[in-house]
Amino acid sequence: MAIAAAAVVVPLGLIFFISGLVAVFFVTIRPLSKNTYRRINRVVAELLWLELVWLIDWWAGVKIKLFTDSETFHSMGKEHALVVANHKSDIDWLVGWVLAQRSGCLGSALAVMKKSSKFLPVIGWSMWFSEYLFLERSWAKDENTLKVWLTSLSLSIFNVCLLSDCHYYYALNLVGLYLQSGLQRLKDFPQPFWLALFVEGTRFTQAKLLAAQEYAASTGMPIPRNVLIPRTKGFVAAVSHMRTFVPAIYDMTVTIPKSSPSPTMLRLFKGQSSVVHVHLKRRLMKELPETDDAVAQWCKDMFVAKDALLDKHNAEDTFSDQELQNTGRPVKSLLVITSWVCLVVLGALKFLQWSSLLSSWKGIAFSAFSLGIVTVLMHVLILFSQSERSNPAKVAPTKPKNDGEASERSQDKQK
Repeated sequence: MAIAAAAVVVPLGLIFFISGLVAVFFVTIRPLSKNTYRRINRVVAELLWLELVWLIDWWAGVKIKLFTDSETFHSMGKEHALVVANHKSDIDWLVGWVLAQRSGCLGSALAVMKKSSKFLPVIGWSMWFSEYLFLERSWAKDENTLKVWLTSLSLSIFNVCLLSDCHYYYALNLVGLYLQSGLQRLKDFPQPFWLALFVEGTRFTQAKLLAAQEYAASTGMPIPRNVLIPRTKGFVAAVSHMRTFVPAIYDMTVTIPKSSPSPTMLRLFKGQSSVVHVHLKRRLMKELPETDDAVAQWCKDMFVAKDALLDKHNAEDTFSDQELQNTGRPVKSLLVITSWVCLVVLGALKFLQWSSLLSSWKGIAFSAFSLGIVTVLMHVLILFSQSERSNPAKVAPTKPKNDGEASERSQDKQK
């Protein structure tokens, strides 16, 4: 880790880890009242995750430029929506959190994550406490987990944002069996929710693009240039069960302009700014075709259109077909991080005064060791976010039901 970044990582990491331990105190409420626990967790999770939103908004000053029409912009956060996005950069999940925070659903976000994410210090634990679903990417092992999770999810849910590097069709393959008793309850839920899907299944890299191009060439599909080939099972299942009460699909395209370096967690900690362009097109759910095969093809066509849109962006370095909307830079995250800093510094000073920890060599050595642990753990978080370390999931072979499913499994092997 660069020395310049370490100067920021250590104090910010210390604040992040100490504030994250707050969850340990309220988690004991869960056995007494699950609903009370979830309500408290929603607030605590938002207060914790706003620290990372602050990192983008106020420390690194990453500019997230949203291109969409005025009607769509004013609808965000006021209606249920299925969000379908490409997966371009290492921090797409943070870009998603920023847009979720702007739309009012950050603290109640849920995600389907790979199992190893659970063990990420603080951030993984907070997701665990927030009832994120963690999968082993093995259908034989994950099937029962998904059944239990979807059943539990139906009992008490706020807003839903699936923003993670995972094969979402694993979760949504079971939607046909369990969404009726689960997500259907969202139909009458008073707060708008987003269900966001990265249907490419993994983050974009040149190596994965090459594999996708080879697969497309071998099957006669349009050869992608800027996106990966979508996996449509989860999208089809979601549309099938949500079309009656979700009015819109948010077709979201994320890219980095040529004049900006690609944002990474390390650049964020260094305070180095980047620019992210987000193109959002609202599509009416009622305009989608009725059959599953036609919906799957609609999803593939949408990604062909995304590819062409990104070609145009590469030429013009902007999305010229939509208005640039002012998303602002809310001060909420700044107020939260300032409050955490004051509380942590005051608490640390009182603790040091009480314990006289720095009055002996043993105490100094222990303090230095603790700071070293924080630095290492934050380094792990940075490495975990890197797209080069993101691997596609392994798909257990199953007997094909039709040519379309066989083709999709063949695509898995290519990737």
